[in-house]
Amino acid sequence: MAATGLVFVGFVLLHMYGNLKLLSGEESFNTYAEHLRTFGEPILPRGGLLWILRVVLILCLVGHFYAGMKLWGLAGNARRTRYSAARTAMRTKWMRWGGIAVLLFLIWHLLEFTIVKISVNPDAQGADVVNNPYRLVEASFQVPWLTIVYLLAMGALGLHLAHGTFSAQQTLGWTSSPAAYGRAKAIGYTLAAVIAVGFIIPPLAILFGLI
Repeated sequence: MAATGLVFVGFVLLHMYGNLKLLSGEESFNTYAEHLRTFGEPILPRGGLLWILRVVLILCLVGHFYAGMKLWGLAGNARRTRYSAARTAMRTKWMRWGGIAVLLFLIWHLLEFTIVKISVNPDAQGADVVNNPYRLVEASFQVPWLTIVYLLAMGALGLHLAHGTFSAQQTLGWTSSPAAYGRAKAIGYTLAAVIAVGFIIPPLAILFGLI
C-alpha cells in the first residue's frame, strides 16, 4: 500500500507540473504534450515512454486497490470495539471512500482527456478541439459544473494524500520519535496542499478568463 502510494505521489507531482504549463499558453502546453510522446526517440517508439508509465501506473493501481480492500477486510475482522477517537474513525472512513471517489474521478478524467477525448463544452466541438491538448483542456474548464467537479475531486485527492503520505511514512518506520511523527504529519499536509493547489490553479484561471 505504501510503496504503490508513493509511486502515485511522484506521478501526481509531475502531472501537476505539466498542468501548470497551461499558464504559459497554448504553444508551451502543446509543446510539452508533444514532447511526452517523442521522449526517448529513437530508442523508444513514439509514445513509448507514455505506455511504459501507463503500464506501471495500472499495475500500481491494481496493487493499491487490492491492498486497500485487503486492509479494509483485515481491519473489520480484527476490530472488537469501536474506535476510541471519532477523528480516527472519520479519517479511516475517508481513506476508504475518498479513495473510491478519486478512482471514479480518474476514470472520468481518462475518458475525457486521454481515451475518448470528450469535449463537454457545446461551443467547442470538432477535431480542432479534441486533437489540440490545450484547446481541449481550455474548453472543458470553461464549463462551470465540470470545473466544480474537478475542484471537489482535487479536494478529495488532497485529503487522501495528506493521510496517505503520513501513513506511508509510518509504515516505512519513519515516525519512530515524536519529532519524526510531527515531521511526517507536516510532510503529508504540505505535500497534499501543494499538489491540490497546483492542480486547481489552471482550471480556475481558465474559468475566470485569466489565460
